[in-house]
Amino acid sequence: MISLSYDLHIHSCLSPCGDGDMTPANIIGMSALKGLDVVALTDHNSSKNCRPFLKMAEEYGLIAIPGMEVTTAEEVHVVCLFPDLTAALDFDRFVYHHLIKVANRPDIFGEQLLYGLDDQPIGEEPYLLINSTDLSFDDLYSHVDIRGGVMIPAHIDKSSNSLLANLGFIPPDSRFDCVELKNMAHLHRLKKAHPYLDNCRIISNSDAHYLEQINEPELTILSKSRRITDILEALNAKTLRSSK
Repeated sequence: MISLSYDLHIHSCLSPCGDGDMTPANIIGMSALKGLDVVALTDHNSSKNCRPFLKMAEEYGLIAIPGMEVTTAEEVHVVCLFPDLTAALDFDRFVYHHLIKVANRPDIFGEQLLYGLDDQPIGEEPYLLINSTDLSFDDLYSHVDIRGGVMIPAHIDKSSNSLLANLGFIPPDSRFDCVELKNMAHLHRLKKAHPYLDNCRIISNSDAHYLEQINEPELTILSKSRRITDILEALNAKTLRSSK
């Protein structure tokens, strides 16, 4: 097993709330400068900047995972990570079909910039990506799982756009195996209130919208290798339970 420092929740300038400096190359460059091993790009309801993100990661020798932060019909944010670009872009097309289409107002919400392989803008996404989809939280797991991905309820300790804030509880028939906290100091309190978390892998990411917010290499996960499939397996609590 190897220990990998990570940040698996980062937004590029495709997310309207992402800073203009959050280009794929800049994200990878800052992640390398900080000494991270593995990073994921998780724009709101889109994976369209993942291709240049993965290309830049190859040049820097970083492990890059293509992903997305989905907003469900209940306005719950969920990080979804995929084993390869093909699966991520297939999921992107699926989610885009379910996005509630409202025209973006860059003057109000911010630009939504699409980037090419040379880290130059090639266009803008016309529909507001921070809007909700019509996908329910309960249904999302199967759509991610069938593509070999991992579903991670995002920042469940936050007071908005989180599973606990928006639903008020963890559905008893939930199937996710990993959850994200914004602040690990909240873990003990949440586990006391929600026993489901005892059987979950717990991670913490930056949810970075600015370069300086990207995680320092302080948190790690153990993986069998640097392969993305092994890293996704390491996020699966079934692996954790079987090793006890």
